[in-house]
Amino acid sequence: MNKYTINCSWDDETHIWYAANDEIPIILGSGFLDALMERVKFAVPDMLEINGLSHTDVSINFVCTKHVELTRGYNYEK
Repeated sequence: MNKYTINCSWDDETHIWYAANDEIPIILGSGFLDALMERVKFAVPDMLEINGLSHTDVSINFVCTKHVELTRGYNYEK
């Protein structure tokens, strides 16, 4: 099984989630994390094939990070 880690991170300026992996290579973006993961699942086999890498029996591990700063008086119910 070929295993790949896709790093997902939130860009606070553009309000977009980005997914990247240099080994495949791939970089995609979406406003919603679930939608981004779906895009990645469909794009990875194609990108592997284009780059001459095995695209059968692929395992994807998503590692997602989002930094949030909370200030005093922040409304947590939003």
